[in-house]
Amino acid sequence: MLEPLLRLLPLDDLPRTGWILAGIGRPESIAGHILGVAHLALALGPRVTPPLDQARLLGLALVHDLPEAASGDLPRKAALALPPGAKAAMERRLGLELAGPLGLAELVEEYQAGTTREARFAHLCDRLALGVRWVGYRRAGMGGLESFGEGLERLDCSEFPAAEALRREILAAL
Repeated sequence: MLEPLLRLLPLDDLPRTGWILAGIGRPESIAGHILGVAHLALALGPRVTPPLDQARLLGLALVHDLPEAASGDLPRKAALALPPGAKAAMERRLGLELAGPLGLAELVEEYQAGTTREARFAHLCDRLALGVRWVGYRRAGMGGLESFGEGLERLDCSEFPAAEALRREILAAL
């Protein structure tokens, strides 16, 4: 068990690359982002009807960026330059490689497939966590981050009104 857990340690130190490219000097780590997604899942999940499987949702939130322990955080512009499906294939392979020995492969596959309500909600929490962080950076006086709003403005949260309410609150705060 020790060796597979050691392979996840880079998540603590690897920064979120998109924030670096936007000029944030000391951005959140990938682990910090994962924790933010888990907080959102814990806070918003109970507000969803019909109810979500909260334990599964939290598991999905915690494994959603597991592949980045091996790949680092690939910024959106770089991912768009890859052939279609290349990033998803890389994340699937790395995710299963890292999660398998820990017994978490099923969660990684579920998150990446996005076919369950819990997986779709975890995906929204991932995007909304970026919005929460963006508001935090803006309130700390950091500018030039407008490009991060485009995805939030187009984010479809219609399946989950609680997520839509937070999306609107984030956009209003900006």
